[in-house]
Amino acid sequence: MTLVDAGPLIALLRRRDEHHLRCTAAIKRLSAPLVTTWPAFTEAMYRLGQVSGWPAQDLLWGQAVRGELLLAELAPDAQRRSRALMQRYAGLPMDLADATLVALAEERGFRRIFTLDSDFYVYRLANGRQMDVVP
Repeated sequence: MTLVDAGPLIALLRRRDEHHLRCTAAIKRLSAPLVTTWPAFTEAMYRLGQVSGWPAQDLLWGQAVRGELLLAELAPDAQRRSRALMQRYAGLPMDLADATLVALAEERGFRRIFTLDSDFYVYRLANGRQMDVVP
């Protein structure tokens, strides 16, 4: 399984997105299903609605309904960790979606994240390690 941020979810569904080709090539190398958090899913839904409307949002919902995209719930400790991460990286700033993805990675032992966000090169897991960023 691979964690996924909002950016690739959008790029994969929008052929006109500047990152579409790069993301479609990258996803072929990743193990399914992709896993995301509700805040990252919400961000993708909002942005898709802005640029492509309901048809693109419906495609994203379809991925979740079919189990191609898993929407993970955060345990209370991961919720607290998300807050601490946002506080630690307030200077970037770290948004809620990013914080929950890092906290989920720590909670479940994930190291790989599919993202277009360069901030993931800065973020560190609780053990001090950097996540493996794809593409």
